[in-house]
Order: sequence, then C-alpha cells, then structure tokens
Amino acid sequence: MRIVYFTHSLASCWNHGNAHFLRGVLRELIRRGHDVEVFEPQGAWSLANLIADHGEAGLEAYRAAYPELGSTAFGAEFDPAEALDGADLVIVHEWNEPSLVAAIGRARARGGAFRLLFHDTHHRAVSDPEAIRAFDLSAYDGVLAFGETLAEVYRRWGWGERVFVWHEAADVALFHPPAEEGPRSGLVWIGNWGDGERTAELEDFLLGPARAAGLPLEIFGVRYPQEARQLLARHGATYRGWLPNARAPEVFARHLGTIHVPRRFYVETLPGIPTIRVFEALACGIPLVCAPWHDCEDLFRPGQDYLVARDDVEMTSHLLALKRDADLRRRLVRSGLETILSRHTCAHRASELLGIAVRLDVPSLETA
Repeated sequence: MRIVYFTHSLASCWNHGNAHFLRGVLRELIRRGHDVEVFEPQGAWSLANLIADHGEAGLEAYRAAYPELGSTAFGAEFDPAEALDGADLVIVHEWNEPSLVAAIGRARARGGAFRLLFHDTHHRAVSDPEAIRAFDLSAYDGVLAFGETLAEVYRRWGWGERVFVWHEAADVALFHPPAEEGPRSGLVWIGNWGDGERTAELEDFLLGPARAAGLPLEIFGVRYPQEARQLLARHGATYRGWLPNARAPEVFARHLGTIHVPRRFYVETLPGIPTIRVFEALACGIPLVCAPWHDCEDLFRPGQDYLVARDDVEMTSHLLALKRDADLRRRLVRSGLETILSRHTCAHRASELLGIAVRLDVPSLETA
C-alpha cells in the first residue's frame, strides 16, 4: 500500500525524539514492500537548529545509517492534494501546523479514499491541551497514541475505539549490542535539558549518585543553558553536546551503564510511557537503571530488564552494584535484550500498524 507520513522532520533528531522511531518503522515498512513517502515543512525548527549548530555534516550519520529514507520539504503555499493522490494510509504527526492538519482533514472529508490518522507522541494533550484541541481532527479516522494513558485522554475526548495505542520501539537493525565487546567504563546519559523541569530529578538520580559511586559520567544532549553546564561541572560530569541518534549505539557500547530519568509528565500525568531511550538502551545491551516510573502497561520486567531506584541512596547502591558485579550486568543485558526482541522492535510496530490498517479497512491493503 502507499503510506504518506507528515512529520516535523525525518532528517533531524535535534531535540526531536520522534525521528528515532519514525526512521526505524518506515524503513521496516519499506523493507516489507510498501510505498512510503514522507513530507516535512521547510525551515522546521529541529533541522534549522541542527544546521545552525553543525552544518550539513550534522546529517551525515543519519544519511549513512538510513540510505533508503528521504523526505520532501514543503513551503507555506503547499497544497497537500498532490501528495495525497493515490495514498492508502496517511499519518500526520502532532508537531505540524494546525492549518496543515486541517487541510489534510478537508481532503479526507471531500471523499479522499485514504484512511487518515493523527499521531501523538508528546505530553501536550495534558500539559497544553488547548494546543491539541486547536487541531481540527473532525475528518480523521483515528488517533495513534504512544501510550495507554495518553490514549485514555483521547477516549475522554470522545474518540472511543478510534484511538489506538502505538508505542515507540527500537530499530534493532541499528540499535543492537556491539559485534565484539570492547572495554567499557563509566556512565552515559543521553537526553536534552529542556526547560529545566527535571533539574531536581537529574541531581538526585543522575549527577549525585554517579559522583557518589565514583563513576565518570558523560552527558550528551542539547538546550543546556550556562547554568545547567555549570551544574554538570560541579558534579564532575563531562558535557559532550549533541549526539546524532544514529551514533548512540557506539556511545552506549563503550560505557558500563546508563540511567533513565523520565520527565515529570511521564511520572505524574502520563505514567507508563517510557522515552525512546529505554527501548534503545536495552536493545544496545547496556545495563540500565531507572528513576521511579510506573510501568503500568507491563512493557518491561522491572528489576529484571533494568533496576529501579526509589531515591538517590538506592540509585547510588545500584550503580555501585553495576560497577562491581559483572554477573549482574550480564543478567540485565540478557533480560533487557530478550524483552526488546520479543516485543518492542520496529518490526513489531510495523505489524501493529498494518493490523490497525486492516481494522480501518484501508483500501488496496497488501500486508507485505
């Protein structure tokens, strides 16, 4: 079938985590024989920031890892009619302008034969609900929500059975353990500073425990203001700046462990939704320790796939155990990878999407 996806950016992962999953799942759909086309707006803030910081060289890792992927940029006068011609399934990500979301909906309402889905991978439905309500989704056939608690928000808004849970997952063609193990040392954390909404959590569950455990800590990410960098320096952490997501596996491969510190919205308001980094870390075979979050959908096996720390003292204890106990590290790696490969790969999500397409009676569906 012909699948058309409207994203914020496919090429740039600069503060744009959805690109990680999107690349993997679209590559899997292409591998299965589906015709996939991607559209993204010109001047998208993620790509603009990447180019401003790193130039065209910042795109090299993506292009090398995903040679089969590409996208078409569109401007302010873009009419989606031509892009939608012949489409069977159209998916629009929530980091698009309301005007575009509405225009695609109107094309569906005027008799477009395709099925139309809205893809929500963020917390704005609870942190800024008016921003989501500004979208005219009246002609959309359904919503893809990246967690059950987010899906429940849409059900309360009247979507009922037309909202589908579609979790993110690991692209195991890229995210996998190294072919040959080399030396590992210290900890790594890959994450963006954002708006400082989890500063206390990062001190309690990352910076302080790493220092207390005597483990060197490298940090990758963007949007770190001067005060944030000073905080890292006070704790002895080394800030490395932006990391192309396609290079994350090689960085994981040289570290002893990593830590998951969820944003507050995914602890308090949308519990049970892990970030893409949990999937990717476990797929790469690096031991993982998590700050508290409630896996209410039983996606993983806490305590078996990864360790969970209730406070800074327990986090330090877990890090010391990882540092000293090679058997513990091996058990965590084996269990976490087993869970990813059995349930949480982009191949699993591609199959789930095709199942949703069947439920929506997508025209010309060929489940290759």
